[in-house]
Amino acid sequence: MPPPRFLLMQDVADELNVSMSQVYHMVRSGELPAVKIGGRGQWRIERAKLEEYIERKYSETAGWVKENPLAGRDEDESEPE
Repeated sequence: MPPPRFLLMQDVADELNVSMSQVYHMVRSGELPAVKIGGRGQWRIERAKLEEYIERKYSETAGWVKENPLAGRDEDESEPE
């Protein structure tokens, strides 16, 4: 049986190892695309959108690391003479 197409916010929180409030903020800010389903307007996140979000975060993090190198690290870790 294939995995479900849509995830609950709690499922996403568990996948990312973050709190429900963090997932809610990501959804409400538009950072993580989601849809409201049903009369009670429950949020659902499509598994493919979650995977795209994760890939985007890897790319953003790689860019940040490239722009913020650990300058002088080798000098700091040298052994005393």
